[in-house]
Amino acid sequence: MIFMLLGAACGGRDGASVGDDGYTNVSVAELREMFTKKDFVSVNTHIPFEGNLPQTDLSIPFDKIGAMLDKLPQDKDAKILLYCRSGNMSTTAAETLVKQGYTNVYELDGGMNAWKQAGLTLEGR
Repeated sequence: MIFMLLGAACGGRDGASVGDDGYTNVSVAELREMFTKKDFVSVNTHIPFEGNLPQTDLSIPFDKIGAMLDKLPQDKDAKILLYCRSGNMSTTAAETLVKQGYTNVYELDGGMNAWKQAGLTLEGR
C-alpha cells in the first residue's frame, strides 16, 4: 500500500511524470488515452513532412518553434503535445518551449516511429 501511494505521489500529469528537463514524455498508449479527451494543442515538429498523427493541430518545424510562438497558445500553462518522426526534433522543441516559460509540455516518446510500431496509422502520407 505504501509503495502504491509513493508511486501515485511521484506520478505527473495524465499518469506520466515531468522530467528534470521540464517536460513530460508520454508513451503511445498514454497519448491514445489523452486523445480520448483532447484538451491540448498537438504539434508536429518534424521536417520534412512525413505525415501527421490524427488530430494534429499544427505543424511547426522544431528549429523554428521559438520564433513561431505566436502560433501557440499565449497561456504558458496551456497543454501542448509535441512529436516528430523519432523524438529527436520534438525533444529539441520541448526544451525550447520550456526555456520560453511553457509549463505543460508533453513529448511523444519515440515519435511517429513508435506510433507506427504500435500498428497505428498516420494521416496525410
